[in-house]
Amino acid sequence: MSGFTATEMMTIAASRALRNDDVCFVGIGAPSAACNVARLTHAPDITLIYESGTIGTAPEVLPLSIGDGELCETALCTVSVPEMFRYWLMGGRISIGFLGAAQLDRFGNINTTVIGDYRHPKVRLPGGGGAPEIATSCGEIFITLKQATRSMVDKIDFFTSFGHGEGGDHRQRLGITTKGPTLLITDLAIWRPDPETKEFTVRSLHPGVTRQMVQESCGWPARFARELEETPPPTEIELATLRHLQARSEAAHRGRRNG
Repeated sequence: MSGFTATEMMTIAASRALRNDDVCFVGIGAPSAACNVARLTHAPDITLIYESGTIGTAPEVLPLSIGDGELCETALCTVSVPEMFRYWLMGGRISIGFLGAAQLDRFGNINTTVIGDYRHPKVRLPGGGGAPEIATSCGEIFITLKQATRSMVDKIDFFTSFGHGEGGDHRQRLGITTKGPTLLITDLAIWRPDPETKEFTVRSLHPGVTRQMVQESCGWPARFARELEETPPPTEIELATLRHLQARSEAAHRGRRNG
């Protein structure tokens, strides 16, 4: 299992950022894969929460949506969506919000609504769902996405979820007391916000990735840490866990489609 893909590296690097005692609000897709790899490896006691109200869920396969029955069947309990948001999320009981993005700017602001003009969009996306509330109410936010100039843009087309706004102390000036985006994991690198400006800065390059590769797939002038690190490659256990999880998920979902 020495070989691995860029997507596998991204997912595993994201999973490593999670701790055993985290309470994590999980997004569908890449965030869900990362969170469940963490649960199946180094963080068995992590509490995973999905927007539909499932608390402490431990799915055997990756859900296709927040309404997937696998989430409710394996959860410690399921609460109503209003309770999930008003009591658990907005009550400050969730440490990590793990989100994806269609478009992202250098300050961690997210667009998942439209590409192009809102009234005449080129592409209409799924929308914010609970992400706007997650972005402001969780203790901190992790973001994962594949790098491309169309996804990492100088200016997002629509402001769905608030990151660090215009940078600096913009969150504090608006009365938002949570940390906001503290980590961005892409298929090429690990980024963290500058302590002062809050602009995402590359802290670690994945194996085989160069600065030029990062810049060519980023829509703004990328900043790099003075002491740039290399992301440790996936271990055999991490790769096996991820691949088995994905294989189980594909088999289960294929069975549903054929049933």
